[in-house]
Amino acid sequence: MADPKSREGQRYDTAEIHAFLDALHGPHDKALGLAFSAPERTGLPQIQLGQQEGGLLTLLMRLIGARRVVEVGTLAGYSGLRLARGLQPGGRLWTLEYHPRHAMVARPALVAAPPGVTVKLLEGDAKETLPKLEIEGPFDAVFLDADKAGYAEYGAWAAQNLRAGGLLIADNVYLFGRLLEENEEAEAVRRFHHEAAEAFDTCVVPTPDGLLIGIKR
Repeated sequence: MADPKSREGQRYDTAEIHAFLDALHGPHDKALGLAFSAPERTGLPQIQLGQQEGGLLTLLMRLIGARRVVEVGTLAGYSGLRLARGLQPGGRLWTLEYHPRHAMVARPALVAAPPGVTVKLLEGDAKETLPKLEIEGPFDAVFLDADKAGYAEYGAWAAQNLRAGGLLIADNVYLFGRLLEENEEAEAVRRFHHEAAEAFDTCVVPTPDGLLIGIKR
């Protein structure tokens, strides 16, 4: 149950509660720990998913029996490894990364994907790479955690290339608290929200910066 204050945005989590839950619910093994800590160790932005959001990705992939998944925004490979661990045997993950340095850091992490699961890391602009992947579809899930100004375009691609019942998942859909501002980036993310609601059955999980989950109609 939620009270009026929590529905208005007040949160009751603390660093101590996070530490307790992270240790209890799907703690990191060595490979996940290395992937999670890679940004701090290598000087990349420390903007990877939290441990519980990462665990949610794995569970969602298992729940839908995912075999073919696209990720836009690899960073250091933590979320990709979480996705890969939820795929069925023979599953394939295509993860797209714009920055060569990020891709270089991510490759060792993605090697820890489960046996029988193939991970292909594609460098370059996702707007150019995604159309080339259409021949591999339809896909079971698309996960977005990249440049927010591109979310509307990436979401439209997902709507065209996911199977019925496939999942669209997008992180940072509160846009770091700037969603309702009047600027080009915020307008693109708002457009993403509107278009996702039209093509998917959607909800936004109130993670620290909002995680949209949609089921393709």
